[in-house]
Amino acid sequence: MNRDSAYIGIDVSKAQLDVAVGQEGEHWQASNDENGIGMCVERLQAIRPVLIVIESTGGLEMPLMTELYAAQLPFALVHPGRVKEFARSIGRLAKTDKLDARLLARFGEAVKPSVTRLPGEAEQYLNALTVRRRQILDMLVDENNRLASTRFSLRPKIEEHIAWLKAELEQINQQIDDQIRQIPHFQEKGKILRSAKGVGPVLCAKLLSGLPELGQMDRKKIAALVGVAPFNDDSGYRKGKRRIKGGRADIRHVLYMATVAAVRSNIILKPYYQHLLREGKLKKVALVACMRKFLTILNAMIRDMRPFNAAHQPA
Repeated sequence: MNRDSAYIGIDVSKAQLDVAVGQEGEHWQASNDENGIGMCVERLQAIRPVLIVIESTGGLEMPLMTELYAAQLPFALVHPGRVKEFARSIGRLAKTDKLDARLLARFGEAVKPSVTRLPGEAEQYLNALTVRRRQILDMLVDENNRLASTRFSLRPKIEEHIAWLKAELEQINQQIDDQIRQIPHFQEKGKILRSAKGVGPVLCAKLLSGLPELGQMDRKKIAALVGVAPFNDDSGYRKGKRRIKGGRADIRHVLYMATVAAVRSNIILKPYYQHLLREGKLKKVALVACMRKFLTILNAMIRDMRPFNAAHQPA
């Protein structure tokens, strides 16, 4: 294989990286730490690949992607489901770390996924704060649920932990507000987003940190990116139900909660939601449609850098 036209697959685990150059090229292993990642980046710079394909592993791949991005090496982060379906389509049943790396290289060569662009340092830090906030809220729910079924003698310990979590949550909220105020483009975009009824500090921070493409795509692409675009399921005379799938689940979850509030007060979403219910739509279907409309409105606001008004209502 011509090294200048190579597709690289990297299988990432907690302790190890398996790197494969194409289907028959080099293969090596390295530790998933600073030294191992640095060695991999040096070897990959010498190869100058067309694309490096990495499977999403819940965050274990972030240190590697950060170094690849700093080294200006092209890489694509792909969903494991896509790779799994691709393996089935070519009859690949065996599974080892080495074979997975080869499979990722073959997937990249066949599918040619788009290059992943990492957000800036400020966006990554803000996103980390929002993720930590979600974790603290989940722990608060768990601890409050445990409190009711715990012996009276042990409840003070749980109550102490709940108090600590609440204090930590307040501190995280303050850090999120400070980060938005300190970054000029965050402050400007945040002011525009918060002008829309239903956009609170949580959704605002999540959009700023986790959806930097907002305002740079058309309404169909941004809906598909977040995962609120319905996909057809038709075959012949059969008309199946349209369903949403894929996309950025963390953005979608926060957008859903904001939409639940917005359909009660937003001057555009409230009548739209009521109209869908009168047409016989299920409540969940109507809410998803409102999520898509809400996202379209916010996308137009950031695109034009104008506060919310009825003119942003999509056709």
